[in-house]
Amino acid sequence: MNYSKDDLLFAPLGGSGEIGMNVNLYHYQDSWIMIDLGISFPDESTPGVDVILPDLKFIADRRDKLAGLVLTHGHEDHLGAIPYLWSQLGCPIYGSAFTLALLRRKLAESHGDFDIPLHEIGMNAPFKLGGFEIEMVALNHSIPDPAALAIRTGAGTILHTGDWKFDKTPVLGTDTDVTRLAAIGDEGVLALVGDSTNAMVEGRSGSESDAKDGLTAAIAAASGRVAITCFASNVARIDSICKAAKANGRSVAIVGRALNRAISAAREVGYLADLPDLVPEGDVDLLPRNAIVIVCTGTQGEPRAAMARIAAADHETISLEAGDTVIYSSRQIPGNENAIARVQDMLIRRKINLITDQDAPVHVSGHPSRDEMIEMYGLIRPKIAVPVHGTARHLLAHAALADSCQVPQTILPDNGVVIRLNGETAAIIDNVHTGALTAEKGNIIELQADMMRARRRMLWNGVVTASVILNKSGALCTVPSIAQSGLGDGEAASDYVAAAAIAVEDAVEVLGKTARRNDASVEEVVSQAVRRVARSMFGLRPIAQVHIMRVGEEDLRA
Repeated sequence: MNYSKDDLLFAPLGGSGEIGMNVNLYHYQDSWIMIDLGISFPDESTPGVDVILPDLKFIADRRDKLAGLVLTHGHEDHLGAIPYLWSQLGCPIYGSAFTLALLRRKLAESHGDFDIPLHEIGMNAPFKLGGFEIEMVALNHSIPDPAALAIRTGAGTILHTGDWKFDKTPVLGTDTDVTRLAAIGDEGVLALVGDSTNAMVEGRSGSESDAKDGLTAAIAAASGRVAITCFASNVARIDSICKAAKANGRSVAIVGRALNRAISAAREVGYLADLPDLVPEGDVDLLPRNAIVIVCTGTQGEPRAAMARIAAADHETISLEAGDTVIYSSRQIPGNENAIARVQDMLIRRKINLITDQDAPVHVSGHPSRDEMIEMYGLIRPKIAVPVHGTARHLLAHAALADSCQVPQTILPDNGVVIRLNGETAAIIDNVHTGALTAEKGNIIELQADMMRARRRMLWNGVVTASVILNKSGALCTVPSIAQSGLGDGEAASDYVAAAAIAVEDAVEVLGKTARRNDASVEEVVSQAVRRVARSMFGLRPIAQVHIMRVGEEDLRA
């Protein structure tokens, strides 16, 4: 890559052109800093995958130049990859009090051998890191202690917003520090690198107080047991739920390890001090059904999360009945619609009342809508807008909004681009390696590895196993044995097995004598035969496994 040590560069390795897996790099004076290191979550196209991680090869190859990792806040899509990938970096980590409290608990639960230098940073307290001076500025978001980063260099100042919103009546914490942001804008800002999540949503995001009031009303209207699912790290929402439950004379039980982790971290740094005593999960059945609110994980339809197991009547301690109420106090992350719908359908079939933000004001977004974004641009007045944190649609909408705010230049990144920010105009100067990984049994694996491709193919196309027994001259000794999974059931499966066996016999027969003595040649024609029949009968291209056994005359007589 061709750049000078004094170039101010921005390079996203994740989170630009997609939802989740946020990881961003900045370069100046021959040093790099990383902003956030998050995960994203799998969908139906990634069978057997629990978590998706960014490929850090580019910066791992330059780890001696990496001065540190700075976290904007504690959401999984911003810090969730640290237990898996920090060993590739070996750098110190900087963050706010709650963010680091949450991270410490994640690291402890991962049982890894970590000795990570963690540095707690206060708001409005600039610190040096490599060639950069960084100041954390207080924001409001759906988690405590989020921060924008004012990144100062000799080439100019960048405001990296992280996730944020404006909330004049927050339930927990404070509103975004508009006064400090305006002062930074007055100093002069070269580029704003900003959240695009709600760039297509008109108006304002709403206040957490609105969600608290909506939850209070929804609980008041419920006659039986109430279960509410929200993002585990949304401590303000947990506080809102507890206040709404108290207003209705109900106690609260917390179900899910991630929720308990977030509450513990919040209490450690001074939040949730007035939280009422919580009912242990195992004691829920001791209370009348109209005297309890259950807060649980599983907003995105995760099959192993509490809400999915409760909906399937498969949870070890929590049960719901017809007439009970489930409230989804969350948004749908794009790509999770089908998984969420499956869980909600199970609830509806059981005659459990379902309330989402489409039915009542039980959720507000933690991200800025268009009017808030316009207000932010008025405060910061950057020369360059760099939309991040969203799909291509979100980034394009953000870019159009920035243009309408008279930002002189807007540049759209994608994962792997390198943008030079210094000079007359910003420009993409290179592309670097990016990709997606997953973790399995302690190993980091490429999502495009042969094993993962085979899983996806088996999921969508099934698998066929063909066993053939040949004598030493290469002639078939018995009818080929065919087994299949995922192609068809009942009569269709029987028809396929019969047709595939005939096709295998024909394929072997037409081979020359020399080729029939070669296992590789036999395997190829048998594989082609069973797949050809599957394609003809079902329109599928299954994985084909071929087993070849060769026997002599004495083996057959035995």
